[in-house]
Amino acid sequence: MTTDMSADLAIFERRESEARSYCRSFPKSFVKAKGAELTDAEGRTYIDFLAGCSSLNYGHNDPDMQSALIAHITADGITHGLDMHSDAKADFLRAFEDIILTPRGMDYKVMMTGPTGTNAVEAAMKLARKVTGRRNIIAFTNGFHGMTMGALAATGNAGKRAGAGAVSFSDVAHMPYEGAFGEGVDSLRIIEEMLNNPSSGVDAPAAFIIEPVQGEGGLNAASTAFMQGVARLAKEHGALLIADDIQAGCGRTGSFFSFETMSIEPDLIPMAKSFSGMGLPFAALLIKPEHDIWGPAEHNGTFRGNTHAFVTARVALEKFWTDDAFQKSIATKAEILRDGLERIADAIPGARLKGRGMMQGVDVGRGDLASAICARAFEKGLIIETSGAHDEVVKVLAPLTIPETSFRKGLDILFEAAREVTQTHKLAAE
Repeated sequence: MTTDMSADLAIFERRESEARSYCRSFPKSFVKAKGAELTDAEGRTYIDFLAGCSSLNYGHNDPDMQSALIAHITADGITHGLDMHSDAKADFLRAFEDIILTPRGMDYKVMMTGPTGTNAVEAAMKLARKVTGRRNIIAFTNGFHGMTMGALAATGNAGKRAGAGAVSFSDVAHMPYEGAFGEGVDSLRIIEEMLNNPSSGVDAPAAFIIEPVQGEGGLNAASTAFMQGVARLAKEHGALLIADDIQAGCGRTGSFFSFETMSIEPDLIPMAKSFSGMGLPFAALLIKPEHDIWGPAEHNGTFRGNTHAFVTARVALEKFWTDDAFQKSIATKAEILRDGLERIADAIPGARLKGRGMMQGVDVGRGDLASAICARAFEKGLIIETSGAHDEVVKVLAPLTIPETSFRKGLDILFEAAREVTQTHKLAAE
């Protein structure tokens, strides 16, 4: 084990790009992870309320996924197969069909894309334009869909967009998400008026792309009425509905898909993050069969599909989604989370809760305050990050499998950090 931590971290300063980000908030070298905990090189253990930004919904190193993957590797199972047939892929597709799609009455083709969420979004936008023959995509304020050029055009955050330099993001129109302009402003009515007005300057859309819960945008959760309204507008205007479930899916909001109770049928569903079950790279686009008009290799990539991820994704489905026990446990923990966050919000003037299910947080009103709370929490042994247009939301993305005792301990740490930081900021202002 390394004892000279300054020397251990120096290699990152010396050789890793300045694009690195999370490590700046958590300047430790981590060497071990299990369940809802991370251990650094000095032997200190942290409760993980980030979970790979919702890529580890089932926790670190789930033993059943771990065993299945080790067995696959030691049996010389396929490691990389482009998009050729394999037993691991067939087993995953059967499990996804039998456990997720069929019980929900959903009929989708599964398109393996590049290994991260932005690849699935790129494929969705590209296919929507191919299907409709139109260019314009309707995206939403505070939306985040990825950092490649097409997905970035649909992303609202100015800081993220600035990373592309002096380029023009074309063929995307940004509309207000529910609540974007404050209470009493009907975002859906504004969108409808813009689309129905031939002088609005908004071209007929190929698609609407929307996150049912905006993760990076600040845990804004769309209501059923708003999602149904967007679906209706898409249909009325001959556009496809893209429900980006990359961060909010795989149980994060309580059900496998975040829109399950909303009585909508998206045409395209980008999936990634926890889709592999174990944090392995795996992104896919679910496509209504009538829209699957690709020609062979018309959209491809060397790492489309990940055979190791097929193995762990299948185990995740079989272990957690064959009955409703896991979903019930998420609902229980969501209540624990809400209670813990309400306690924090009550201690901070003007703070309010945001989000849904196990995708909730506290809007403390200011980015500096939220960042200070997260920094203090890290000092106390909790890994947690911010989100929102001004980083004003303290966002909890704990593993869905976190034991209740660890969950409550983490929330207690967060409360103490919020109390201490709020008091310090109050004294500084006096």
